[in-house]
Amino acid sequence: MALLELEEKLYTAEDLWELSHLPENQNKRLRLIEGVIYEMPPAGGEHGGITLDLGSHIRNHVKEYALGYTTAAETGYILFKNPDGKDTVLAPDVGFVSKAHLPQGLPAGYIPVPPDLAVEVVSPGDRADEVDEKVNTYLKYGVRLVWVFYPKTKSVFVHTVTSVQKLDINGTLDGGDVLPGFRLAVREVFGE
Repeated sequence: MALLELEEKLYTAEDLWELSHLPENQNKRLRLIEGVIYEMPPAGGEHGGITLDLGSHIRNHVKEYALGYTTAAETGYILFKNPDGKDTVLAPDVGFVSKAHLPQGLPAGYIPVPPDLAVEVVSPGDRADEVDEKVNTYLKYGVRLVWVFYPKTKSVFVHTVTSVQKLDINGTLDGGDVLPGFRLAVREVFGE
């Protein structure tokens, strides 16, 4: 999906919060990468269904074992707060943050720390370079595990700072030390 730069000015997380709550922007999906605001087009039905399904599996596991907090699409995480104003705020399709990283619970505004797990579901209009940029941004700012789901090929790429693994329809997602005890067959997400 093509990203549109709104203006040639650096924005902070606070600016993004204010702009995204203006009436004219309430139906827009905005993200902030190193001080620049980008607008993303709305996602489609398949994207929404897969995202909800994944979020349900992750949320149920997180609640059962009291691991922390699961968030839905459009929940902003401040990945980096730069004194020069080049803040970075992203909203994964599904996010998980442990209690250890967010001991006070979920705030009313953006979550002030990166998620431990960021899940992205690729839409038909997403460009490969944009997906790569988002993954690299997550990892650069401390996200420990990133899962990128590709509905078209029914595959998942599992990213950490040190590795990338591709899972096909017969693979199984493992939460490792980020989401202890979590396992989910890729087949359950995409079906056949």
